[in-house]
Amino acid sequence: MLGKVFLMWAMAMELWVGVKECQGSRHLKTDEAEAISVSEEPAMAPSDPYDPPWYDPSVFNVADYGAAGNGSIDDTAAFRSAWNDACAAENATLLVPSDGIFTIRSIIFSGPCKPGLVFQMGGVLMPPEGPEEWPVGDNKRQWIVFYRLEGMVLQGGGTVEGNGEGWWNLSCKPHKGPNGSTLPGPCDSPALIRFFLSSNITVRDLRIENSPQFHIKFDNCDGVFIDGISINSPALSPNTDGVHIENTRNVVISNSKISNGDDCISIGPGCSHVDIENITCGPSHGISIGSLGVHNSQACVSHMNVKNSIIRNSDNGLRIKTWQGGTGSVFALSFESIMMENVRNCIIIDQYYCLTKGCQNQSSAVYVTDVSYTNIKGTYDVRSPPIHFACSDSIPCTNITMAEVELLPFEGELVEDPFCWNAFGALETLTIPPVSCLREGEALQMRESLAVGC
Repeated sequence: MLGKVFLMWAMAMELWVGVKECQGSRHLKTDEAEAISVSEEPAMAPSDPYDPPWYDPSVFNVADYGAAGNGSIDDTAAFRSAWNDACAAENATLLVPSDGIFTIRSIIFSGPCKPGLVFQMGGVLMPPEGPEEWPVGDNKRQWIVFYRLEGMVLQGGGTVEGNGEGWWNLSCKPHKGPNGSTLPGPCDSPALIRFFLSSNITVRDLRIENSPQFHIKFDNCDGVFIDGISINSPALSPNTDGVHIENTRNVVISNSKISNGDDCISIGPGCSHVDIENITCGPSHGISIGSLGVHNSQACVSHMNVKNSIIRNSDNGLRIKTWQGGTGSVFALSFESIMMENVRNCIIIDQYYCLTKGCQNQSSAVYVTDVSYTNIKGTYDVRSPPIHFACSDSIPCTNITMAEVELLPFEGELVEDPFCWNAFGALETLTIPPVSCLREGEALQMRESLAVGC
């Protein structure tokens, strides 16, 4: 009996040992698998659905902040939130994705921001459509404002669409219509993009169109680089200047095409060291300095160079326009290698600029001196003389130089009577048409006696 019990106990012990060995074997295999996993590259943690493998923490996509991008829903809040986060991060990109149409209200993107900020414009960005849709309480003089920024880049791919037609038809300001007729125009119309109190700003590879008023403007900025942009609005759209700068210095505008209803590029008071190159301009009102000196104000513009550009089908070519009664000076301007195609007033200085017939002649004026025109060629519209120098009665224009200026009629008879009034300068080569009205020398004691204040 005892032997039988012992045998049963031995069999039970053998079964128990077998079970433990089996369990040990299983544990050993698990340990070996972990060892193999460690010996290879570490396995990636499971992906968060909001943190995909291509996620870049420096990119702030407005779609991730709730922007619908369907052209009808107001996406302003999403843009504001994305901007706040991007502004606070170094080397950040605020991304407007290319597969959406985003509508936002009037907004100010304020700095200062961390260095390296890029506003990457894909898709289409636009304001509410017309004055009727403009939200009550929003600023009607500006749409997007970039304020107090340093080193920011605004770049495309995409399009800024201004929805300007409704603004152009407001009955606030007359403007030209077909066949010389007069049509109503805008007042309190928003400029599309404005940079204010900013420095070292780059705008490139962007399309801007149909602005209610100015397309892009720079106020009180230092260091502006514009390259490869396209601006397009109808020729009869009023006050739709392409690029406007004011109280801004150290500017480069290059490799761009501008077609609009006012000046391609307008230079306001307080600007200096402006270089414009390889611009195709027109239809438009040309490239203009001014208007300057309005309401007897002081205006100073200096050190501006325009070269290697084309102006076509425009009301003006290279224009300086000042109001009677202003003070200050315009000096050190150079226009070189400009091609004109069917342009009225190819070269014009107008110190009697006035929007009505009620402006009176005054004794003070903005002093214009040291202006050169070199290698200006092409064709002009014979309705106006191709060269027009109308300088102040009391303060003449001085040191105007011309070389290799050859302008022929686009169609019709040659106009051989350029207009000059109180303009002094020199012809370094013969011009076509001849500019015999330009007075030789310099007005006596002009430089010494005139306090320009600039």
